[in-house]
Formats: sequence, structure tokens, C-alpha cells
Amino acid sequence: MTQTVLLALDTSTEFCSVALLCAPVDAAGQAAAEPRLWVRHEQTGAVSSTRLLPAIGELFAEAGLTLADCDAIAFGSGPGSFTGLRTATGVAQGLAFGLNLPVVPVSTLLVCAESARLRDPSATRVLAALDARMDEIYWADYAWDDAQREWRTVQTASLDAPERLVLPEAPFTLAGNAAAAFGARLPAVAAARTVDGEALPHAAPLAHAALRALRAGRTVRAEQAAPEYVRDKVAQTTVERVAEKAEKAAKAEQAERDARLAQSVGDDVPEAAAKAKGAARGEGRQ
Repeated sequence: MTQTVLLALDTSTEFCSVALLCAPVDAAGQAAAEPRLWVRHEQTGAVSSTRLLPAIGELFAEAGLTLADCDAIAFGSGPGSFTGLRTATGVAQGLAFGLNLPVVPVSTLLVCAESARLRDPSATRVLAALDARMDEIYWADYAWDDAQREWRTVQTASLDAPERLVLPEAPFTLAGNAAAAFGARLPAVAAARTVDGEALPHAAPLAHAALRALRAGRTVRAEQAAPEYVRDKVAQTTVERVAEKAEKAAKAEQAERDARLAQSVGDDVPEAAAKAKGAARGEGRQ
């Protein structure tokens, strides 16, 4: 009996999440037993890049394996933190390129759906919604196909205001942290069959989803791996930040001048307005 070894990485949030999955297969290449899983999931904030490689090394050591035993590298492709997405993508690319391995990109929203189903097998219709900051949400709609043993995407990853999220027509689980972030502003909170705020991006459900994708041949070459930002742009360039700061300063200065002018005119405003109106009618001419 052989085994499929898959390494899964996610740094789309403030967590550095790594999982090593070993799935036994029989001579025909079919699953022979439940996969074994080793996991590191640590809150690292903005410095996931410094923890990611050491965590990978620790998992291989625990499993008694080496990178050379690996069959594929999976990563959370987004949406999520721009810096975090680039970190996971870069490490996945580097390892896969060096080992000549396929890469499995997996949407972080699909990972939320997978997490909800693993926690509750009845969660077969999942609306995944994550706080995207800037008063918006990332969301997608998934339906589990039991015959195919795979998720079907009803609505691809989208970016919207909380109120514009489209509700599924069937009973659904709301997965992700958007419910906690927006509360009643999110119509799905009241409409959902259940709300699972713990179903978040995590390397363990990512590894399970990636294993199915690997077996189905849904992989890319290392150089083709790319983040799925969904939001095209949230970060400003240095020039844009300087320009915005200058514009705000100019507006503040103008507001201050207007305030001083209004104060200096004071009670004379009505009289000045009356004089101006009279002048317009030709009053007071000699």
C-alpha cells in the first residue's frame, strides 16, 4: 500500500496555518483508509512569513517524512490579506518548483464551506462570507454534491456591501466571520439555518479539499499559481498616499479659512446680504 502526501498552507488571515496530510491508497490508486493529518495553526499576525517554513519542517519531522515524499503543495489562494496571500503563494511556488510538484490552489471561501461540512455533515449548502474590511464582505455560495463527493459553486467569490449578499434559495449554513463583523446588517444572519462563525480559513479543511482536487487532476504548474484577490486594489502607492494627505491638508486649511471668514463677518451677514440685494436692484444710486 502506498500513500498520497499533500502539504497545505494558508496565511490569508492573521493565522499561519499548515497541514500535512497522508492518505493511504491501494494498488488501484483508490483511498484505502482515512487520511492522517498533522497541523500547525498559530496566530502570528502580520509575520506569518517568518513562521511558515519552520512550521513546515516541524510537521514533516513529526510525520517521519521529508519534502521529497510530498506529492503536491496546496495553498489558500484567497480572497484574504494581500500580504498573506502572496506569502502562501510564494512558498507554495518555491517548494513545488524545486521538487517538480503540482500545485493545488483552493479558494479560502471554499475552505470555509469545507470546514462547516466537516464540523456538521448536514451543512450541504453553505454561504461563506468573510469580513473584507472597508465595510465590505467576500462571499460565495456552495452546494455539496453527495454523488460526486465535491462542492458545486453556485456563486463564485464576490465582493459586496453586507446588505447586497444574495441569499440561497435552499436552507443554508452561514460560514465565516462576516456574521460577527456585521451582525444584523447581514441579511443572511437571520435567514440562515445555522451560523458557524468558527468555519474559517484553516489548513486542515484546506488539505481535505485539496486532496479531492488533486485526485481529480485540478492542479496547476508552480509558475501558474497565483492569488485570487477578488478586490483588485486596496493598497495605495506612496505617491497616492502623499497626494491624498496633501488634498486632506488643503481641505482642512480651506475649511479653517472659511470658518475665520464667517466669524469675521458675524452679525453683519444679513446687512451685507441686504445691501447686495439692493445693489442688484439699483437701490442707493446717486
